Order: sequence, then structure tokens, then C-alpha cells
Amino acid sequence: MKEIYPWNQNIWNRLNGLRTHLPNALLIKGPAGIGKLDMAFNYAQSLLCETPTNEGFPCCRCNSCHWFEQGSHPDFRLVQPDALSDSEDITEKESGKKPSREISVDQIRALSSFANLSAHRGGYRIVLVHPAESMNNNSANALLKTLEEPTENLLFILVTHKPQQLLPTILSRCLSVTVNTPSLKSGIDWLKSQNVKNPEKVIAQAGFAPLQALHLSEDGEWTEEGTLLLSAIQKPAQMDALILAEKLQRSAPAQVIHCLQQWCYDLNCAKLTGEVRYFPEQADTLLKLSANIPSMRLLGFHAELQTAMREAFHPLNAKLQFESVFLSYRQLFATTSA
Repeated sequence: MKEIYPWNQNIWNRLNGLRTHLPNALLIKGPAGIGKLDMAFNYAQSLLCETPTNEGFPCCRCNSCHWFEQGSHPDFRLVQPDALSDSEDITEKESGKKPSREISVDQIRALSSFANLSAHRGGYRIVLVHPAESMNNNSANALLKTLEEPTENLLFILVTHKPQQLLPTILSRCLSVTVNTPSLKSGIDWLKSQNVKNPEKVIAQAGFAPLQALHLSEDGEWTEEGTLLLSAIQKPAQMDALILAEKLQRSAPAQVIHCLQQWCYDLNCAKLTGEVRYFPEQADTLLKLSANIPSMRLLGFHAELQTAMREAFHPLNAKLQFESVFLSYRQLFATTSA
């Protein structure tokens, strides 16, 4: 059974209260890294469980639970991009192409027979779509057709970090459940229980999402590369954009761009309010750097980073992308000596 994190207990209680009057589709939405997917898996398993507990948790002992945990339950389907599947390495090796980061229309159409079958165990049939925003236009419209003509005892659970990217017509056919980022204290306390060192710093850099913070703390390679990046951007006048791009070229582009986005956010906050959010230990440096950056130039760099983040998930040359954004970062300080 997946873990229900302490900060999600109230949401779990709400979901448990829906068991007797389930909608055709649930939309579980909220920031990444706060346990939405684990909760969705738990909920799906509990609805299929033969003897759930009074709190709605799956028993983890019945045949249904065993099938679910083995990934072979006949009344459950998981729809996600190939890039998130366990067979990612095999897929890439066999086809010579990187696994897709989108949910294809063929994946949605493949659900048609499942949607029209009777449940193997006489209960619900459940489809979990994650992350829902990874559906392209064709797959989203194919899903919409199924939602418009629901069959009995068929539940769709859509999990999304970015509900604004879903079709309004899909949103209107789902019961939305919002999962919020936990309080700072809850996140730090949980990270301490996981033996994370310096949880205050890690959770801030992870956007206050505890699971993201845990992954960040466990990824020793990125921690080293992140330290290199952070050290360089604190001294833009001394930063060699080309050498830095070469040193970081094997890093995940999304991680590098995300770090720069947080740094840019803090530069803007420091300039406007005198406070920072993501890098409290570098507050003095951020205040000093932000004082000499024209506001419009900072906003322009923020827009460039947004474009770079969208491109980070495409098979582009990471080194060239890093060179571009690092040179643009240097340009922020072109008329100053930092």
C-alpha cells in the first residue's frame, strides 16, 4: 500500500466519505511532490478491496489487493506516458527513440473495451490517468467522449499538477479535490523523520513540496551540480557561461531551469519586498544583486526561463540550452559590477 502522508489525512477522509456516492470522474489536483499520486493509488486499491478498513484503507490481504499490488488487477487500468513506465529503458533500447512524455490517443482509445466490460469482481472498474495534463489534444478529446457517455461503476481518477492545461469540458465533468502544499512545519517535521539533513534549506529549494525535497536530498549527483550552479550564479561577473554549461551538460535540463526560475523569483522578491522565498541562506547576496537589475530586464529573463522550461522536456541539446540561459543571466548585470 502506498503511504498516506500526514498532511493529506483530511483529503483522504473526504475521499473516504465519497465511497457511497462516487462521481464518474475525480480530479485530484495540486502541486507536484505532495503525495497526490500515492493517495490516488490507495483510493483505487481501497475501492477494489474486498475488506477495506473502517478508515477506508485497503486490507492488503485479499486477492484483490494482491492483484493490485502486483499490477495485474483486471478491474484497474493505469494510463500514463511511456516515459513514466517501468519499461522505459527497454522501450528506448528496442525502438531507438526516447519514450514519449505524452499520453497518446491510442492509449485512451484502448480503454474502450475495458469501459464496456463488466467488472471482473462485480464492483468498480477504475482508470487512473497521470499526469492528466500530459494528454495531447487528440487524447484529451478521446477521453472527453468517454466521460460524456459514462458506463455504470466506471470511475476515472485524473491526477494533475496543472489543471489549467486541461480542457474546460473535462474539468466540468470531474469532481475536483484540491490537495494543498502542507504547512512548512509539517513538511520539515516529515523530512526530519526521513533523516534529511538541513530540511529547512532543502524544502525551500524544492518549492516546499516534501516529496520533491526528499528526492532532492537523495540525489547526491544533482546536489553536487546544484551547488556548482548556485555558486556560479551568485557571482555573475565572474561566471563563465560556456564553461558552466559544459560542466552541467549531463544534468537534467528541467532541474537546472527550475533552479534558475527559483533564483529569478527570489531576485524579483528581493527587489520589490526585500524578502526571499527559496534561498534564505543567500538573502544578502540576492538583495545586493537585485538592487542593480532593471525590473523590465528581470521580467524578460523570467519569460525566457518559462520558454526554456517548456523546451526542457524535448530532445534538445542541453549544453546549447544552458549556454543560452546562462548568457542571458549574465546580461542581466551587463551594466553593473556584481
